[in-house]
Amino acid sequence: MSLNIEARKVQKTGGSSFIISLPKEWINKHGIIARDTVGVLSQPDGNLLITPYMSSEKTIKEKVFDIDEINDSDFLFRLLIGAYIMGYSIIEIRSGKKFKSDMRDTIIDFSNITVGTEIIEESDNKIIIKDLVDPTEMPFEKTIRRMYVNANSMHEDALKALKTGDKKLAEKVIEIDDEIDKLNWLIERQAHIVLRDIILCQKLNITLEDASNYKFISRFLERIGDHAVKIAKNVMLIDYQKIDKELYENIMNASEISLKLLNKSLDAWLQKDLTLANENIEALNILIDACNAIKINPNSEYLVEIGFIIESIRRTGEYSSDISEIIINNLI
Repeated sequence: MSLNIEARKVQKTGGSSFIISLPKEWINKHGIIARDTVGVLSQPDGNLLITPYMSSEKTIKEKVFDIDEINDSDFLFRLLIGAYIMGYSIIEIRSGKKFKSDMRDTIIDFSNITVGTEIIEESDNKIIIKDLVDPTEMPFEKTIRRMYVNANSMHEDALKALKTGDKKLAEKVIEIDDEIDKLNWLIERQAHIVLRDIILCQKLNITLEDASNYKFISRFLERIGDHAVKIAKNVMLIDYQKIDKELYENIMNASEISLKLLNKSLDAWLQKDLTLANENIEALNILIDACNAIKINPNSEYLVEIGFIIESIRRTGEYSSDISEIIINNLI
């Protein structure tokens, strides 16, 4: 679809003021009348943005789900997460009859697992959920740092569980995955809100490109958390006393390299260091060589489980390298 740009002549009024006329169609669409105030924002790329809104208050969106058309609780949960990520401030779930217990439980679980949501109205056949978080109080950088901490500790604990045979520690890693998931959903939600609300973007002192990059970094960190969970689940299937000591040491060596890549990507991001990000990308080959050098006895009782663990260690490093590429693109 072609973009139609209307040409407007700049006119001079008074001693030093310049004015242009606004498109009538735009004026009518937003109900603007004489003496109304509009917002004017200067953009870093030299463009000038004119908005009918002076604040973010009019960006509140509502989404309604008719539960009678949804028979599966997992499907309902995905719909609620989708509405949350897309930035709906109010989500109403209604039914023509009393909610089934599994559907009600799903709605409550959604409210408990997402950041900032709270049930503000509830009856037998209607529940209204409202987002109470002010995006300016949850800056992207703060959330990304928390995700880094969680991803790092999940990976470390999963490998520690392999070393000690601590099944409870492995279970803890699996449980923590909910925390990193909800932080990723928060980042995705904030990014969608910012991409359609340039005023909020200015308040957070970020660019639209920053918001998009934060979303990608968050997604990679969430996947790193997923691989820590895969390691933990395979650890729970292994008798650590039957693992060859040399095999274990090689696995731990690869894990340490992988974590260095993860932490170095964090340093490159915090320090806004192009060189450090590039070094991290180059160092990925060291991890790949370390993973390829791990030899597993083909007759091993845990051949498949060990293979999955090594693969997840490698994938963690690759996602860390992907984050470094995003950092380089953003800094450039």
